[in-house]
Amino acid sequence: MHCPKCQANDTKVIDSRHFDLGSAVRRRRRCEVCQYRFTTYEQIEMELPTIVKNDGRREVFGREKIMNGLLKSCQKRPIPVEELNTIADRIEMALAQAGHKEILSKDIGLMVMEELKKLDPVAYVRFASFYWNFDDVESFVSGLTSNYTNAESLN
Repeated sequence: MHCPKCQANDTKVIDSRHFDLGSAVRRRRRCEVCQYRFTTYEQIEMELPTIVKNDGRREVFGREKIMNGLLKSCQKRPIPVEELNTIADRIEMALAQAGHKEILSKDIGLMVMEELKKLDPVAYVRFASFYWNFDDVESFVSGLTSNYTNAESLN
């Protein structure tokens, strides 16, 4: 590891701590040349599937998109951000463990809806309203009811 101050490659680890449920390590290092101390992080890189969008485009998985959806749907609700991070972690872990090369964005949306259904009914309805992009109230109520029933049958 090169020193960020003097670029020497003679650095020593002076402390290591595990965090993020053991999937990452924080290391304090010291440059043996200039004595500068700095921190590095080491984390497991998960193999996540490519996301196939509704129009057929493919894009790299982005955890921030899941978090943005969760944050929007839980806005002004008594739900701690840590709980939303835990949901995003569960979804990300499930995708990594499934081992698929590709997954439909629709399937990820259903996973988010399933988590929100257990967490908070208002957040669930909010997410459904912008996820399914309904045109009017009647189609919203009808779609929400059928999608809720479909999500129930997945269990």
